[in-house]
Amino acid sequence: MDAVTIKDIARALNLSTSTVSRALRGSYEISAETKRLVMDYAERINYQPNPIALSLKENRSRVLGVIVPQIANNFFSQAINGIEAIAYNRGYHVIIMQSHESLEREVLTVQQAMARRVDGLLISISSQTNNLAHLHAIQQRNVPIVMFDRVSAELDAPKIVADNFGGAFAATEHLIQTGRRRIAFVAIPPYMAITQDRLAGYKAALTQYGLPYDDDLVRFVGFQEHEFDPVIDDLLRLSTPPDAFFMAFDRLALWCMTALRKRNIAIPEQVSLIGFTNISVAELLDPPMSTVVQPAQEIGQTAAERLIELIELKEKAPATSTVKIPNTLIVRESTKRKTE
Repeated sequence: MDAVTIKDIARALNLSTSTVSRALRGSYEISAETKRLVMDYAERINYQPNPIALSLKENRSRVLGVIVPQIANNFFSQAINGIEAIAYNRGYHVIIMQSHESLEREVLTVQQAMARRVDGLLISISSQTNNLAHLHAIQQRNVPIVMFDRVSAELDAPKIVADNFGGAFAATEHLIQTGRRRIAFVAIPPYMAITQDRLAGYKAALTQYGLPYDDDLVRFVGFQEHEFDPVIDDLLRLSTPPDAFFMAFDRLALWCMTALRKRNIAIPEQVSLIGFTNISVAELLDPPMSTVVQPAQEIGQTAAERLIELIELKEKAPATSTVKIPNTLIVRESTKRKTE
C-alpha cells in the first residue's frame, strides 16, 4: 500500500495542506476543533509522517538526544519511558546514550549527539561532571538543552527535578517521629545539586525538631560498592553510633542493607533504614524498605515537553525556569517505630 500523505488527509477533510501540517504539529495557529478533527482522522487511517521529508522541509531532524548516567538505574529507565512517550506522540525520535558516571564519556556522548544532528538535548549529568564547558558549547550553537534530575546551576537552561529538599525533609522527619535521634545521612558527591538539596532538607528537619546537626553523621561516597563498607564501619565506630540510616541515593540503600546484615545489625530493631529510591523491589526486601519515591516518569515527560516547546518556540516562559515535582514517602517495615 502507498503511504498516506498530508495531501491525502487535506483532500479527505477539505482542508489546505498547510492547515493539516500545522494541526499535526500542534501549532497554536490552529483551533482546537480542527486539531482534533485532523488528529482523529490521522489516527484512524494510521498516518505516519515521513521523517526524512520532515527533516528536509523543516531543517530539523525531529530527533531528541537523551544522556543519562546509567540506563540500568531504575529511575532513569522510568524517566526514559516518560521521554519516549511524549516524543512519540509529538512525532520525534529519541537517541539514548549513557555517560556511565564519567565526565569524559559524557563529553563524548554530547559530541555524538551533535554529530547526529539532534534538535535538542535532555541530560542528567554524571557524578563526575563539575565542568560544563561541553554543554555551554552546545548552547552557543543554539541547540536547546533541558536538564533533569541531576542538574547544575552553572547552566542557564530549564531544569526538571524532584522536590529533593522536600523529600529529604519528609524522610528525616519520619525517622525522628519514630523515635530515632542519631540519623546518619549518606549521599553521592557533595558538589552535586541533588546532594546539596537533600542535605539541606535533612538539616532543616533536624532543626525543626530541635536536634543538633552532627557532621560526623554525614558521609559522601562514590559509585563503587567497595567504597561503601568503610563508611558504614566508620559510622558504627562512633562513640554514639547511628540509630537510623538515611541513604539519599537509591543504590546506597541496597548496599547499606547488605552491609548491616553482614554485621548482624537488625533492621529495624537496632537501626532504621530509609532510601531515596525508585527500586521496584523495595517492598520485597527483608524487611520491606521505606523509601522516598521520585516521580521519574513524570519528570521525563515534563522534560521532553519542555524541550519540544523550546525547539518549536511555542511558548514565551523564561528558558531557565525550574520545575519541582513532589515525591511520595512510602513507609514500610525498615523504619518501624523504635521500642524502648
